[in-house]
Amino acid sequence: IGPHHRIFGLKGKNLRPESAIGHTLRRWLLNLLRAAHVVGLIGSGSVLFGGNPGPVFPFLLVGSGFAMVGLDLWSNPAYLRQVAGLWMAIKLALVAWLAFDAARAAWLFWLVLVLSVLAAHAPARFRHRDLWRAL
Repeated sequence: IGPHHRIFGLKGKNLRPESAIGHTLRRWLLNLLRAAHVVGLIGSGSVLFGGNPGPVFPFLLVGSGFAMVGLDLWSNPAYLRQVAGLWMAIKLALVAWLAFDAARAAWLFWLVLVLSVLAAHAPARFRHRDLWRAL
């Protein structure tokens, strides 16, 4: 247990995601990562409107995205078998296409943005449906 556990009064506490403290910490961390992801998205997307975002925005976008996926995998090992995990794979494919197809970049940017909002705010029963069991 590191010094940060003593500072935040967490020494000896259960920090696994299924514990109350683990759940609370995960929620706050996920909110911070989402905020960083949105900032990275807006900054990176500004290129489509003639902006020059610099390297920090793509770093925020990609770094926070991978951190959120890692957090989801840590708290839910079945994540990659669920609709949310499938959407993540589709989104990464669309983003890769966007990166290599300047002619369609704006259209793909908006498509990924709208589909991401729809997927993120879909009912939990849908997002967490196990695709292997559905077959």
